[in-house]
Amino acid sequence: MKKNNSIGVYETTLKDGTPSFRASITYCGKHIALGSFPSRKDASKVYREAKRVLNRLSIDIDSYTSSMTLPFEKFVSLINYRDKGMYIANPIYLEKKYFTYYLSKDEKLKFDIDDLFYYSSHKIMRRGSHLFVADYGSQLSVLQRYGINSYSVRGRDYRFANDDPTDLRYENIIILNRYRGVRQFAEKGFVRYKAVIHVKSNYVIGKYNSEAEAAIAYNKAADILIKNGIKKNFSVNYVEDLTPSQYADIYHKTKISDKIYGLKV
Repeated sequence: MKKNNSIGVYETTLKDGTPSFRASITYCGKHIALGSFPSRKDASKVYREAKRVLNRLSIDIDSYTSSMTLPFEKFVSLINYRDKGMYIANPIYLEKKYFTYYLSKDEKLKFDIDDLFYYSSHKIMRRGSHLFVADYGSQLSVLQRYGINSYSVRGRDYRFANDDPTDLRYENIIILNRYRGVRQFAEKGFVRYKAVIHVKSNYVIGKYNSEAEAAIAYNKAADILIKNGIKKNFSVNYVEDLTPSQYADIYHKTKISDKIYGLKV
């Protein structure tokens, strides 16, 4: 790597021989890489923009404009480092009891401070409206980390206490139904659970007093349908906090609608 005459700019070469220019800056004793750019002019501009951000407290995240060459994610990281004294590579800004993760200037998510370590090292990506992170070689939905499954429906299976779906702090996420095929409902002032399974259309398996019982009823219905020759890959529920013998006891005692037994190929 060869240092350029421009301050904070280093000239290098890509594998195919194409010239590339890396910009970096040192602030409070920390060397910060700002990115690689196709021209010396762009890299120099990024360095100047970064220096201005770090030295002017009046610049905040809303100050970012599309005319800037400094990437927005790096812009957020620099402002957070300047204001909070912690450098985080992902576009995170620390607040008093939570942090904000910026997907863009106008799109941001709120998380509890307990999640800072995870999102400092896991970048949030997007495909359409689906937000996910790469975790141990697989794609993990952001919502899935909070007990919201891919098949969950907002308003039926979960809701947000303040009605803000970008606020992913734990106190704001209310899980109504944790298990596949289970629906919570009120009956005569009591909370009950209905188990439903889909085979061409929805079939009610039964109504139960506990969420675990309804989840097990779904599993039992799936077993019955498969035994009857229904060729469908049912994803059954893993019911927490039950020993194998407790699960087996509930499975044996749980009643299933006669309609389920009557469904054939």
